[in-house]
Amino acid sequence: MTLRDKIENRTAVVGIIGLGYVGLPLANEFAKAGFHVLGFDLAKGKVDAVNRGESYIPDVPTADIAAHRKAGLIEATTDFDRLAEVDTVSICVPTPLSKTKDPDMSYVENASQAVAKRLHEGMLVILESTTYPGTTEELIEPMLSKSGLKVGVNYFLAFSPERVDPGNPKYGVHNTPKVVGGHTAACTEMASLLYSKPIERIFPVSSTAAAEMVKLLENTFRSVNIGLVNEVAIMCEKLKLDVWEVIAAASTKPFGYMTFHPGPGLGGHCIPIDPLYLSWKLRTLNYKARFIDLAAEVNTGMPDYVVELVARALNQREKSVKGSNVLVLGMAYKKDIDDARESPAIDVFRLLEQRGAKVCYHDPYIPVLHGEHGHGEPLAKSVPLTDELLKWADCVVIATDHSSFDYQRIVDNARLVVDSRNAVARLGKKFPNVVRL
Repeated sequence: MTLRDKIENRTAVVGIIGLGYVGLPLANEFAKAGFHVLGFDLAKGKVDAVNRGESYIPDVPTADIAAHRKAGLIEATTDFDRLAEVDTVSICVPTPLSKTKDPDMSYVENASQAVAKRLHEGMLVILESTTYPGTTEELIEPMLSKSGLKVGVNYFLAFSPERVDPGNPKYGVHNTPKVVGGHTAACTEMASLLYSKPIERIFPVSSTAAAEMVKLLENTFRSVNIGLVNEVAIMCEKLKLDVWEVIAAASTKPFGYMTFHPGPGLGGHCIPIDPLYLSWKLRTLNYKARFIDLAAEVNTGMPDYVVELVARALNQREKSVKGSNVLVLGMAYKKDIDDARESPAIDVFRLLEQRGAKVCYHDPYIPVLHGEHGHGEPLAKSVPLTDELLKWADCVVIATDHSSFDYQRIVDNARLVVDSRNAVARLGKKFPNVVRL
């Protein structure tokens, strides 16, 4: 039976390497579509949770995983030799930056090597991890073709960028259009056929590099525009204007304008990182990606700007940052999720500590805060949010605007609030103890 036949009658075994924020939602949708899914991960805790029928990703209901397990449609393993059992494999592993801000391709390389060792006739391999244009063709294809199998003939290779937006209640894997670019036309066709089963709309492009560039454009667009509005916030502060009033007024224009909001900086695994992949690639071609680099400079400086706002607000109350009690509300990189990767709130926390403040934090989604932007050693633990804690603080910094926070309670009890998300605005009036970004 051909791979096309297996996909059409849903007997193809779908392999997914990496069961995190990208891999587990994808596995869930394939299982919903009636495919048997075999997930691979080095983290035994994730594997065990899936096999118990439990989800550890908020966007994936445990009830879904439990139902798939009961139906025999999903299982997980740490045994990569079982890649020999799958007909298709989607690689959904992290692509972080190294300490020198260069792409760290080790996760992709290791996953690709694991696949290469078990590559078989008719197999479809799809990279979903965000990366620089040329990765699939220049890095992965040579690894796989060492087997002697010919791409587009004996096996299929494609790139399809993940478009996961954690916490988005409207758009998930199923209803977010899927861009697919194959190494050959046959590869594009086969990958498009596979993804058309769990996903509503497929958008094929001409090559793997084009598909890789699509994702970088999407996130570079956001990074540059957020950098612009962050700089506008700084400009407005110097001009003694209310940036939020300016943005609200500009947003009434029904054409030629798209609303972005300032904040304490960029977070998550995509927007702070992906544009720098493109910038790095262009440097190898002796070209400077000026918009990307400037936006990164502005965005990475925002935690310092927030801390400076705290310092000035305390000074106006005849206090210094050194020795002051500071409560940071929110450590996730955006509201209502449990992800602190690259969160600017971590930088705010550390910068305040470096300036001598006594800092603690509360976040109902992040019980333990890890250093190195959410990946390193434990840095602190979330403390219970009580009226006494709010009154104890010389300054409360709203770093993440979780919906569960009682903002009226916060402003009623806190002596000083520095609001980096304009969260208090939802109360409909201004407060003398609140300083906004």
